[in-house]
Amino acid sequence: MKSPRALVLGGGVGLVSVTGLVSGWLGALVAFFAAIGTPLFALMAGGTALAWWLDDAPVNRLAPRVLDETFAGSPVLVTIPLFTALGYLLAESKAPQRLVEASRRLMGWLPGGLAIVCLGASAFFTTLTGGSGVTIVAIGGLLLPTLEAQGWSKRFSLGLVTTGGSLGLLFPPSLPILVYALVAGLDFELAFRAGLLPGVLVLVALAAWAALVGTKERIPRERVSWREALGGLWLVRWELGLPVVILGGLGTGLTSLDESAAVGVAWTLLVVVGVHEDLTWKQVPRVLHQALSLAGAVVLILMMANALMNLVIDRQVPAKVLEAMSAVGLESRWQFLLALNLFLLVIGMVMDGVSALIVAVPLVLPLAARFGLSPFHLAMMVILNLELAFCLPPLGLNLFISSFRFRVPVTQVYRSVVPFLGVLAACLAVVTAAPSLSTVLVQPTIDAQRREAEAAGRPPREAWALECVQADALDPKPCNDADRARYATPDAGAEEEEDDALMRQLMGVP
Repeated sequence: MKSPRALVLGGGVGLVSVTGLVSGWLGALVAFFAAIGTPLFALMAGGTALAWWLDDAPVNRLAPRVLDETFAGSPVLVTIPLFTALGYLLAESKAPQRLVEASRRLMGWLPGGLAIVCLGASAFFTTLTGGSGVTIVAIGGLLLPTLEAQGWSKRFSLGLVTTGGSLGLLFPPSLPILVYALVAGLDFELAFRAGLLPGVLVLVALAAWAALVGTKERIPRERVSWREALGGLWLVRWELGLPVVILGGLGTGLTSLDESAAVGVAWTLLVVVGVHEDLTWKQVPRVLHQALSLAGAVVLILMMANALMNLVIDRQVPAKVLEAMSAVGLESRWQFLLALNLFLLVIGMVMDGVSALIVAVPLVLPLAARFGLSPFHLAMMVILNLELAFCLPPLGLNLFISSFRFRVPVTQVYRSVVPFLGVLAACLAVVTAAPSLSTVLVQPTIDAQRREAEAAGRPPREAWALECVQADALDPKPCNDADRARYATPDAGAEEEEDDALMRQLMGVP
């Protein structure tokens, strides 16, 4: 039986070999440094700069996507350290214990009640902290002994707490959704809205599986008590106020995203220090220092990812990938979706969530534009792939965290997560095959923008940007044949030529 270290080493050698075969010596060099643990921002910055230099292109061309308003002026950039600090404060407090107890009182009477409690508490905690590892340690560490004491098998319990560590990434104010919105240029409020139904689908599917296993194994259920249920809500009244404060400010327009995040941090400090006294004011600087160290690394990686995106577009990588896909017969949308999901699973398995998003999104966006995918459908597939990849053998991050936290061989964790992987894979297949799950809650906004544009007598470019991924976000194009026929103008090309001629004249180019 191979050790986790041997598995990781073997995976690293395989990664270098495959990358070298596919992308040559430069790709193999980057893969080698990745395999030995080089920081991701250094890989992105060094690899991208080296690629520019080898092509005799000015390295300063890396800067535009890092310094433009879309990135440098985005409120999400300020929000990342704030939400990271919020998550660290919650993890260091006794909020996980209160959340587990409240969930038990509310859902313990259901078939498979304690398992459903684990799912609900894990999803809620991951939504606020954005980190699957924190959830496994905080929520899983509390519930694993309780699950076994109630009669659940060791295998099921271990698989449940491991899988629970990646739930909640689709619910607001999810940090992965915020990062995706920043990299892809999406409206974060609409992205939050798009994630609700896929997130509910995942939770309901896993809860149904837990209820089925609980009924089959005759796990005892707790008595229904409305007094207990109300007491559970009262126990976490301050924690429940956190999403209300954040989302309420956004929904009413009283606060912007960064302001809501700041209010959320202030509320969390009030709860964990002032109300429950889980932390003292002397401990807060230590927690914030840890949080901001991680947040600074994330922002630095994001900057390098934008530089990488500039290189990808300039070198016409998507067009070359499309040519390669066509050469092997991958030309239809469903074939692209299948290949996309496999690619995302591999990326998500070998990287943490934020890093996987930063690496994958710039690569898949131009390809998705060629196949006319909805930006929200694509976003939900990407993030749901992360939830699955976190638990996917042999390198899923949650597997090693569970192995370390619960002191069991990683191969035992592999076996325990198999049924849950089946449920998550089924949910991913449904979300992939049914784009409307990801777009139905966004459609009213698209329709409103269409009506507004028609009333003003102009093309609905804002609606097009929400309907399909755009090759050029500054110049949205129609997403269907009807719009292409309706808004096609014979002199459009002439206008573009006039604009180009004017630009050359202003720049003094003949």
